[in-house]
Amino acid sequence: MSPDYLSRDNVLVVSFGEDPQNDTNAYQALTALKELDSQDQIKIAGAAVVTRDPDDRLDVKSEVTNDPIVGTASGGIIGLLVGVIGGPLGVLVGGTYGMVVGSLFDIDDVETTESVLREISDQVHATRTAVLAQVTEQSPEVIDAAMERLGGDVTRRPVVEVEEEIAAAQEAQRKAESEARKAAAHAKADELKSKLHRAEERAAA
Repeated sequence: MSPDYLSRDNVLVVSFGEDPQNDTNAYQALTALKELDSQDQIKIAGAAVVTRDPDDRLDVKSEVTNDPIVGTASGGIIGLLVGVIGGPLGVLVGGTYGMVVGSLFDIDDVETTESVLREISDQVHATRTAVLAQVTEQSPEVIDAAMERLGGDVTRRPVVEVEEEIAAAQEAQRKAESEARKAAAHAKADELKSKLHRAEERAAA
């Protein structure tokens, strides 16, 4: 059994191929998930249809949540995930991301560290539509069968792994911003020292 299936609480990405019906299938996939939820076969904590534009930004087209505290995809795991892989944090999913997160978690295996968000991000292709969802499921077969009928490929990652990497990505961003502020402050101090030194030289001349 794949490790992806060991958790009942998962984040799913349903991606579609080059089929011109891609958009339609994505919306149908979201509808199918909601139907499975209404039949008590799964439980949806949050789900959204998203697209990635050529500039790598993610746009939420449609969403659903069963959490009364979370009103939109801007909250919850799905909202945070959209922010990470399509927003300002997205650059951290690039080449240096694994090393940064690895240092935060003190994990030797960088490839393992970067696999979760990188894998999810890779499934949300540019100019295509995909479905992101946080679900509780007894087994993968129910959702897999429903998505297969629509031509969708399902990628699963345990919610806990996604939460850990999102937290690490946010911490990495905070550290990067802190270092940037320190560098700017040092540069400003050096500039002032240089000006003062030149002024002293002119005064002594």
